[in-house]
Amino acid sequence: MILEDASILGLIKAGAVENADLDLVNPASLDVRLGPNLLIESAESLELVPLSIAHHSPVNPYWLVPGQFVLAETMEVFNMPEWVAGQFALKSSRAREGLEHLLAGWIDPGFSGSVLTLELKNARQLHKLPLWPGMRIGQIVFMQMLHKPLVSYRVLGHYCGFDRVVGSLTAA
Repeated sequence: MILEDASILGLIKAGAVENADLDLVNPASLDVRLGPNLLIESAESLELVPLSIAHHSPVNPYWLVPGQFVLAETMEVFNMPEWVAGQFALKSSRAREGLEHLLAGWIDPGFSGSVLTLELKNARQLHKLPLWPGMRIGQIVFMQMLHKPLVSYRVLGHYCGFDRVVGSLTAA
């Protein structure tokens, strides 16, 4: 069952989403905002390199060039209860501008103490796309579980407890 606005507000007030803006609650989702840290490609390294965009704004954005891939983060920190799962979806306005999200936006019950890491790419061929902290980047749809899972993501998950964007933690 997808949770409605009143239930989403209750989750936020109970601590399931820290740093949430209550004005961004929709009828069946919560808008989330881009955080200040990215991981970007560099010609000098195979590893993604940290980059702060904290000083950027709508007037002076970070420009994502055509084809560029970055890992980004939400401003919001998630502490999902054992009975709630979530799904990140890119805001349709961002998609219509040419931004893509690579569909790794599932939030398991028990995901806790972490921002979401977002996989973003400029799908445009000719034009840059602006990014800045605080921009509405996506929305979370919350779903109530029929039963609590046998084993929580708090136990199984690799990505709990990160206060900023993080790259892959699994070996190839």
